[in-house]
This record gives sequence, C-alpha cells and structure tokens, in this order.
Amino acid sequence: MTSNSCKRASWSGQLAFVLASAASAIGLGNLWRFPYLAARYGGGMFIAVYLALVVTLGFTLMLTEIAIGRMTKQSQLTAYSRLRGGWGVLGLVATVIPLLITPYYCVIGGWVLYYLKTYCIMAFSGVSVMGEAAAGSGDFFGAFVASPFAPFGYGMVFVLACAGVIVLGVKNGIEKSNLVMMPVLFVMAVAISLYVVFMPGSGEGLKYYLVPNMDCLRDAKGSFSLALLGKTVLGAMGQMFYSLSLAMGIMITYGSYMNREDSIERCVRRIELFDTIIAVVAGLMIIPVVYMFAVKTGTPVETAMNAGPGLMFITLPRVFATLGAVGPWLGLAFFLLVTFAAATSAISLLEACVASVCDLLGLERKPATFFTTALVMFLATFSALGFGPWADVRVFGMQFLDFFDFVTNSVLMPITAAATCVFVGFVIGPKTIADEVRACGREFRSEALYRVMVRYFAPALVTAILVSETCRALGLFGWSI
Repeated sequence: MTSNSCKRASWSGQLAFVLASAASAIGLGNLWRFPYLAARYGGGMFIAVYLALVVTLGFTLMLTEIAIGRMTKQSQLTAYSRLRGGWGVLGLVATVIPLLITPYYCVIGGWVLYYLKTYCIMAFSGVSVMGEAAAGSGDFFGAFVASPFAPFGYGMVFVLACAGVIVLGVKNGIEKSNLVMMPVLFVMAVAISLYVVFMPGSGEGLKYYLVPNMDCLRDAKGSFSLALLGKTVLGAMGQMFYSLSLAMGIMITYGSYMNREDSIERCVRRIELFDTIIAVVAGLMIIPVVYMFAVKTGTPVETAMNAGPGLMFITLPRVFATLGAVGPWLGLAFFLLVTFAAATSAISLLEACVASVCDLLGLERKPATFFTTALVMFLATFSALGFGPWADVRVFGMQFLDFFDFVTNSVLMPITAAATCVFVGFVIGPKTIADEVRACGREFRSEALYRVMVRYFAPALVTAILVSETCRALGLFGWSI
C-alpha cells in the first residue's frame, strides 16, 4: 500500500515530459542496432517499414502505458491492480523487467565510459592506447571485459552517476539533466553525421543506407521471398519495440508524473519523432564510415556491420583508426554522444525501479534510491564479471549479461506488452484509455486506429515478436534477425 505521505512528483510541463521520454527512448539500441538492421534489410525499405510500425503499433503501446500511468498516478508495480484487482501480477512482471535490465545496461554504460576515457587520452596525447592503427582493438576490448575489476569499477561509477540524478528528484534531477544532455546529444549527433556525410567517398555508403534495396527480399534463385519479407518486418518491429522503451515500466512511471491538462496523443507523436530522427541520424553517423572501411580493407559489409557490442567497441575503433589524426577526435565525440545516450536511458530505467519501491514500501525518494541503487550494484556484479572471473559460469549456455538480456528483451517484455493489450482491450476496455486521452477537453484524433490496434493487431504483432526473438536467441529453426 502506498503511503499518503509520499507526494507524487510532476513534470514542470509538456516539454519536460517529452524530453524525458524521448531521452529514455534514445539509447544504445538506436546507436548500433538500428543502423545494423537498416544495412541488412534493404536500407530505405527498412526505414519505411520501421516508420509505418512506429506510427501504428508503437503509438498504440506507448499511448496505453502513458495513459495508465497518468490515470493511476502509480508506477507499473501498482498501476494495474489499481485499475482492476487481480492484475497485480502483471505489475510485478513489469517491475522485474527494469530491475533486471538496469544492472547489465549500466555495465555496458561502464564500457562506454572506459572508451570515452581512452579516446580522451588518445585525442589529447596523440598516443594510440589501443595499439598500432587500433588493429588490436578486438583484443583491447576483450582484455578490458575479461579483467577482474575494471568492468565492475566503471559500471559502478556509471550507476552512481545515474543515482545522483535520481536522488535529486523529477524536476531537479531527471528534468534538468535532460534539458542539458538531450540538446547536446542532438547537436552532437547532427554534427558528427554531417561530418561523415561530407567525407570524401561517403556517397556509396549513403546510397547503401538510404536507397531502398529490394534484393534483400529475394532468395538465392532471385525470386521474391515471403519469409525474407517477414524477417524484415519482424526486425523493424523488434527494433521499434525496444527503441521506444516499451514494456519496461518507464512510460507508465513517467506518465504518472504527467500533468492532466497535457495532451497524451501529441506527446506520443513528438516522442516518436525525436526517437526516429536520432535513429536515422545514427545510421548516417555509422553506416557510411563502416562501408568505406569495409571497401578499403576488403571486409564484407555484412561482417563489418556486425550487430551487438562488436560494432561499437571493435569495428568502429578500427574505422576511426583509418581516419588519421582526426580519428581519435571523432572517436571522442562519438563516445561522448554514446555516454549521454546510455545515461539518459539508464536514468529512466533506474527511475522506474525507484518509483516502484516508493509506491510499494511508501519510502521517500532518497532512501528508495539508496536501496534500489544497492540492489542494482549487487545484480550488476554478475554481468560485470561474467566475461572475466566468472566467464566459465553459464546459465542455459549463456553468460550472465546475455542471459539477462534474453529473459527481459526476448521473453518478459513481449509478454508484458501483449498482456497489457489484452488488459486494456478486453478487461478495462479501450474507452477507459480513450477517456483519459480526452481529459480536459482534448481531442483523440487517432481513436479509431487505437481501438482496432489495441484489441486485435497489437497483441498478435507483439506475440510474433515474442516467438521471433525467442527463436533467434535460442537458435531455433535456424532463425536469425
């Protein structure tokens, strides 16, 4: 039961809410997974499919979560049971998700801090810390994550920095930090992308990224493949799902701080716009230089654009090393941008956890933050040491970080999203959400689309993500995205 002494915080206005929500959505996934998938699945065609899904499925899921949060003034832990008794288990599952994601996300944030420090040294001293021409950058990364203390230490610095923002509160901490980091992140992303776009030889990489390529839909015989089209749609749908911070409890928590007179529908559209712009700009930053690097070194583009940490922590340092004296400075700018992107997302994840502790135990923000941070630091130990001293310890054949990522992203998040659609579509009814969106005389222009999506299409599409991601993660039926 929530203590009445815990007064609910609120955003100072609509802009603050949009910036905070967009900051949450713009994370590491935008900076490596979107460019990789766009390069793999037809460039401009993938972008078009992604946009179509964002304004339909993404809109439906995000609007639902924000409306639930604002309506109940609760975090995801207690919001569902507040609307309908007996649905508290859904809130519990929705709370486990950020509690498991935050620790390993902060560990990766620590990796980013380490690379930021490394490029600071390289840029200002001129010394190649990674080795001659960064040829050993793969070994450099491997040695770091395998060390017994460094990944844990940098991860803890990252966790504590995020906790410092959280403890200051919604307006003085989260809101003010985003008012600084979001404009800086956006300006840096645009500046780096413009630099890359105007680099000599970038034209072919831009064409590879932006021009629709239908070859990705043809099989080995050159015939149209429905299965490949399905993979493209599922890849775009999965990226949209994770990119918008859906089913992590974040949007419910942030929605609970939203003023009733603000337009939920308008805010959702603006968040989608911000997130999509950064995702597309990330491709402009990364794909042309990786494409040029692949051509120069004779590496297959698909191999160079390898998904996962390898792209950010191994391939891109090699790319920067081929750019001469400007390479370390470009690397420094890039990892500073990545640091901001990782921090804004980690802050929102940690806030979802802290808000749940406040609502469940009736604690004030400061003790709730201390308690949650200690728990996150403990859980982060497994992922931080999972490539080093505990490398031989596996959970279902996976290292700790990969296991936590699989359980949350591939299993719990799609289940939570699908269950939320069923909850809204058939338990409390779409009208409940529509009424909240129309509060204070606001229009709900997309109500017809919302009603159809939340009851019929969204549950089916999210279930498809669940099946697809589970098959991909476990290597079932030869499925990969």
